[in-house]
Amino acid sequence: MREFFAYRFQDRINTFSLPLNGRRLFQQLMVDVYTIVESERLFYIRNQQKKLRCETYENLRSSQNQGNNDVSKVGQRIILPSSFTGSSRYMLQNYLDAMSLFVYTVEFQKRGLPHAHLCLFMNANHKLPTVDHVDPFISTEIPDKNADQELYYLVKEFMIHGPYGIENINCPCMVDRKCSKNFPKKFREFTSIDGEGYHVYRRRDDGRFVDKLNVKLDNRSVVPYNKTLLKRNQAHINVEWCNQAGLIKYLFKYINKGQDRVSIYFVPSNQQHDRQESVDEIKEYYSCRYISACEASWRIFSYDIHYRNPSAIRIPFHLSGQQVIYEDSDVIDDVLDKPSVATSMFLEWMNSNQTYPEARKLSYVEYPTQFVWKIDKCRKRRKKGFSIGRIYVVSPSLGEAYYLRILLNKVKGQRTFDEIKTFNNVVYPTFRDACYAYGLLDDDNEYVEAISEASFSGTGYYL
Repeated sequence: MREFFAYRFQDRINTFSLPLNGRRLFQQLMVDVYTIVESERLFYIRNQQKKLRCETYENLRSSQNQGNNDVSKVGQRIILPSSFTGSSRYMLQNYLDAMSLFVYTVEFQKRGLPHAHLCLFMNANHKLPTVDHVDPFISTEIPDKNADQELYYLVKEFMIHGPYGIENINCPCMVDRKCSKNFPKKFREFTSIDGEGYHVYRRRDDGRFVDKLNVKLDNRSVVPYNKTLLKRNQAHINVEWCNQAGLIKYLFKYINKGQDRVSIYFVPSNQQHDRQESVDEIKEYYSCRYISACEASWRIFSYDIHYRNPSAIRIPFHLSGQQVIYEDSDVIDDVLDKPSVATSMFLEWMNSNQTYPEARKLSYVEYPTQFVWKIDKCRKRRKKGFSIGRIYVVSPSLGEAYYLRILLNKVKGQRTFDEIKTFNNVVYPTFRDACYAYGLLDDDNEYVEAISEASFSGTGYYL
């Protein structure tokens, strides 16, 4: 269906297209068409829920011992998988992938054209170690019109915030009669870092200004930009320097925040003891969602909304006997007798450590750089390409699973669950005890290598 509409909406030479000349009606048509496409995809996923079931091996074995052979009532229902573009699981997984990669995402808003948020990590040889190195790369000043006339007009056109304030009280940035973007900034002779770790760029009082709508705006109203990028792309490109772990995490969450919503509603109930309904992630995704003509056209023509380089392989892990996938019509005996129950990516990692001596030099998260997971559920040496691994994140409230994940970022070459819990030839009773033995937890039970776990360090650029 999407391909059909994408074909019909193409602009062709010497051919009159009625939809393309419909102006606002064409925008409405794009939105209506995309909602049809999206609804069909969600309808398909709703009818495929039985193939998305999962429950632990131990719980299924317990149900079998109790004489229950019906698996249709076991496990979670009505989920929207991370493979569906735009779902909450999809956005969460992209956020976690982004913590290990270069990455960009396209954002759609209720007004204006779509734009991209891009985060780049610099090579160790090209980092900016001090604030003195920032000024040649990021500028917040109006250039000399006589020295570089092209750059002057580009800054005037794309990188000046305003007019705002008393001169333009209706500016979109105005909230409670103040600029929500904190303009105008203050004049500063040097670039520095404030008490919260944010960079305050140099804005000298050099007397230069631009005239926009008969309002004179000086360096205090310049949005940070890079001269080379501005000249090359001739568009609004806000460039920021980031070197705080908390700030970078915030940026990644922001660029993967999910879909826009337009309203909320309350449903009254006369029943004092309503039954708690199962969570319907498909309904939650679909309800009150806002779709613009820009997003509809972007998605109909199947343009990417996320980009990652290099590719990230999401590698699962589990405690002993904690992973089984089944369908509603399956009988528990048949599920437990499946050959696939005895293996998983995590178990194959431990098995391959017994087969390949060189594999024992790699941690679980480093494994995808040298080995690949084949369709027949076995590990093979990587012959081409490059990928990095990213272990699925779990909450500390899950206890042993959380501590197992911490260990998997540290240990190398383990062949059994007991070996993962071994330190200095001592097998500890729990993964939590092993974490303390490795020195991975402090006295407050906090992970002491939380920042290094994110796989980034040093300077980054945010656009």
